[in-house]
Formats: sequence, C-alpha cells, structure tokens
Amino acid sequence: MNWNEKLQNIIDYVEDHLQSKEEPVNNDEIAKMAECSFDFFQKVFSYMNGISFAEYVRCRKLTLAGYDLKSTDLRIVDISYKYGYHSPTSFTKAFQRFHGVSPKEARRTDLPLAVMPRMQIADEQKYSWRLERKPGLRLVGQSIKVSCVDNAHYSKIPEFWSMCQRNGVFAELAALDKGSPKGMFGLFGYYDETSCEIEYSIMVRSDGNIPRGVLPDRFTEIVLPETTWAVFDCIGMIPQSIQKGWKYLNEEWLVKYPFKHAPCPELEWYSDGNSYSTDYLSQIWIPVIEED
Repeated sequence: MNWNEKLQNIIDYVEDHLQSKEEPVNNDEIAKMAECSFDFFQKVFSYMNGISFAEYVRCRKLTLAGYDLKSTDLRIVDISYKYGYHSPTSFTKAFQRFHGVSPKEARRTDLPLAVMPRMQIADEQKYSWRLERKPGLRLVGQSIKVSCVDNAHYSKIPEFWSMCQRNGVFAELAALDKGSPKGMFGLFGYYDETSCEIEYSIMVRSDGNIPRGVLPDRFTEIVLPETTWAVFDCIGMIPQSIQKGWKYLNEEWLVKYPFKHAPCPELEWYSDGNSYSTDYLSQIWIPVIEED
C-alpha cells in the first residue's frame, strides 16, 4: 500500500471517529495504519499536505461544530464536549478564532462560517499557467524576515498570515485594497544568503492616493514596474494548494521552461473568498524576461 492509500485510509478513519463514533482519534491506531511511528507519520502528513495533522483534525472538529450549531438544537456545552474540548470557554475561543464569530452569534445569525473540507488525497494535480504582461503595481502592506533554514518558511509564512488576521492587520489591508478583483499579495523580497533569511510581505494593491496619516507606520509601499509574469493557478484550500504549486514550479516547471528571471520580486496572490474551500483560487506570479 503506497502513502497516498495509507493517508486516505487515515483520513477516512478520522471522519468516522469524529462523525459516526464521536470518539477521540487514537494516535496508536493511526501509527498502525501508517505502518510507522506516529511522529514519523506526522512529518509525512505535513510534508505531503502543507498542514500539520493536528491542525487538520482541529479544523475539521470546528467545521463540524459549526454544522451542529446551525442544524441541531444541541447546547453549546454539549457540542464543546462532543469535539473534545474540556470547557465551553476553551471551545468558544477556538471557535471564534476559526470562524470569526462566537458560537452564540453563529447560532442566532445567518453569517457564513469557515469550512475545512474533508481532505481527499489526489495522486497528482495539473497546473495551468500563462504569460501575462501587467502594468506597474503599487503595493502596500507589512513585512517580516523569515528563516529558510530547514524549510522553516513553509510554517513561518502561514503563521505570519494567521497573526495578521488576529491582530487586525488583515482587516486594515482589506480596507485599503484597490485591486480588481480584490485580493491579497504575498511578496518575496530580498534574500540574505548570509543569514538564510528572506523578506516576506503581505500586501494589497494601492492607487497611490492614500491620505497622509491614514497609512499606519508599520506599513510600507512598494512599486513594481510593468512586467511579464508567468502566472500559475493553484486551486484548493490554503496553505496546501499554494505550497504544492511552489513544489511543482521548482521541481518540474523550471526544468521544462527555463525562462530568465526578471529583476522583480516573486508574488503570491490570494483571491477574496473562503480559503478553506476546495475550489479556492490562489496564484503564483514569477517575473520573466520574454526573449524575441
């Protein structure tokens, strides 16, 4: 049995325990199904799917809890214990971080809730790409430096996005977004070979007419020139789909299509929508030099 088959069996096991049996997931059982230690299984799961196993299970629990709140009369305290939370308080905090609203608000309003779809392990994803000549971009946002040692950026960049959603930066940027269609950019800036750190920014498109005093001090503006981009469509929930897109680009596309890199940062673009949806659109933009 290959790893894809093992992982799909484990995903099915998780769903059965969360929905049908309403029992905690047993790590020893998963290790037996994976035919390896649970620690090694977690590393493989994270590498193949771009999300940790614990995070996937947590998000599935909160997704199902949202369904229960909308479709049943179960008390919030009963739902919290059903999905393994030791107190309604800890459940409420986790629910609000994931869905953006409290359980009480979710029950009494028609606000849409976040969804982590049940994972389906696919053998291989096909990527569509195209060359697009785009006018100059003026971007505004916040930046950090991220270590690339041992591929730490694969976890640190999603953590940066989560932090910006929690501390209000994400909402501030969304209010400044002048793009059409609207969406957030992830920009890969200067890479320091000595420290193995790269500057990464979360940004939105600006029209350059932001009044003085409106732009927070922690935000910066970057102007990119008119450029030809190789644009890759990545379909699926974040961060798995974008990380798999980068993997395909680095391991396959660059070998087949060795374009010269234009003197411009590489970009990610995230559409305005439910990033947990299986049909969510994100893109990778690689600046290239078209040869005559």
